This record gives sequence, C-alpha cells and structure tokens, in this order.
Amino acid sequence: MSALILAILAALCFGAGMITSRIGLRHDDARTGAAISIPTATLLFVIAAPFTVELSAFNLTAALIFALVGLFYPALVTLLTFRANEELGPTVTSAISGTAPLFAMLAAALLLGEQIPPQAAVAALGVAAGVALLSWRPGAMTDTTLDTKTGHHPGRALVWPIAGAIVRGVAQAGAKAGLLLWGNPFAAGVIGYLVSSTAVLGAEQLRRGGRKAVSRHGLLWFAATGAINGGAMVLMYSALAVAPVSTVAPVIAAYPLVTAMASALFLRGEKISAQIICGAILTVTAIIYLAAFRAS
Repeated sequence: MSALILAILAALCFGAGMITSRIGLRHDDARTGAAISIPTATLLFVIAAPFTVELSAFNLTAALIFALVGLFYPALVTLLTFRANEELGPTVTSAISGTAPLFAMLAAALLLGEQIPPQAAVAALGVAAGVALLSWRPGAMTDTTLDTKTGHHPGRALVWPIAGAIVRGVAQAGAKAGLLLWGNPFAAGVIGYLVSSTAVLGAEQLRRGGRKAVSRHGLLWFAATGAINGGAMVLMYSALAVAPVSTVAPVIAAYPLVTAMASALFLRGEKISAQIICGAILTVTAIIYLAAFRAS
C-alpha cells in the first residue's frame, strides 16, 4: 500500500506542476521554461545527493540506464508537455497524457517481462477514459482549422501530448529496470536530471535567434515547476522501487484530475461541469479498484 500512497502523492505534484507551468507560459515560451525548471530541480538534487545517495551501492549499469532515461525524461517529455500546454492548455494536455500507463505497461511487459494483471490493465483503461472525459471537447481531435491568434492548427498540436505520453510511459519502464539494479530513487533522480539539464541547456544555446530574455515572473513560476516536478519524480521512483509498473503507472496518470480541479479554482479556465464530475468519478474509481486489487 505504501507504493500506492507514494504514487498518489506523485500524481498530486505532477498535477500541480502542470498549473505552475501554465502560469509560467504566460510570460515565457516552452523551451525557456524547460531551461529553467529542469536545472532548478537538478540543483536541488545535487544539494540533496550527499545525504541521500550512498556511493557504496553504486551500480554502473543502473547509472547508465538512469542517464539514458534522463535524456528523454524529464528533458524531452518536459519540452513536449510545455509545448502542448502552450498550444492546447493544461487540461487537454493532461487528458492525452493519461494514456501513458498503457505505453508504460506495454514497455514493462516487453522490456522487463513483467506480468500485467488484467485488473491493472482495466484500471489503466479506466484512468485513461476518466482523464479523457475530464477535458473532452467536441471536434478537438479533428480540428485542423488554423487558429488566427496563435498561427497553429489545434488538431495537429495533439502530436505533442501524444508523443509525450509515449516517451513518459517507456521511460517509467526504463527507470524500473535501473531501480531493480540500484534501488535508490534519489540516485535515479540526480543522474537523470543531470543528463536532462545538459540536454535542455544545450538546446537552449543552439536555438535560432539566440536565447530569449527571461521575465522575472516566468523565472519564478518555472523554478517552482522544477521544484514540484523534481519532488514528483522522487516520489514516482520511490514507488517504482517497491512496486511493479502496472501498479504505479495508472495512479501517476491520474494527475490530470488535480490539473482540472486546480484549473477551475485558480486559472478560471474550467467550469466544474457534469462532464468533469463524471471524469473525476471514473478516474478515482479506477484507482480505488487498483488499490483494492493490490490489497487483496
């Protein structure tokens, strides 16, 4: 049960991070946000490393896996999520991201040989359906009309959160592989974030037109996002260290529930409709079903 509690706390943090990043995107673009949030979390990991990482347990293979995962998650996932958040908003982005556990369980089965209980698959489908219902908008999946305000095609922008869900799901299975060899979530975090910081800062240096000036408000909100997401990663890795991917991934994917409720309360971008209530009930029911199955 401790793994489920850790996963729920991680979902709460990921949901909160979506809100703070959305506010940050009012002031700066997605790449700038990633270049602030990820190094912020990395700095916190480095500060905590002497107290949380025992080098006597160092495993080279696990370290290489954590580094490989870090190249994609959080670096690439953050860029994809921020871009989707920028074009589609936090709730739609989170809803599509809710399919991540399906990719995570598939990757765990293929890469780790993990047996996926039917109950876990049902829970994952329930979460995916619930978060989709939370933000379903008629025509959103087929809209290819050019938005004259942003210059983007809303329908085509769906590629960003879909790609993010795939990478996020596969990365969870990869992280689990490393944690099986070196079960220290802080080690996974610090190594992964060091690689991610190098990737996003390098991308920022190479961007066309040079680096953009960072606003004070954007800096503060993205730094807060980095701290929140860093905590979420530690909680998620802690859960993965003691439980299979099929237990953790569906719960983590429920974070759009937090995003939707917080958006309604703080961003004024959502109204608490019957649709959102139904989506919330479906998502929570799926998690309770998974928890009951694991407790039995």
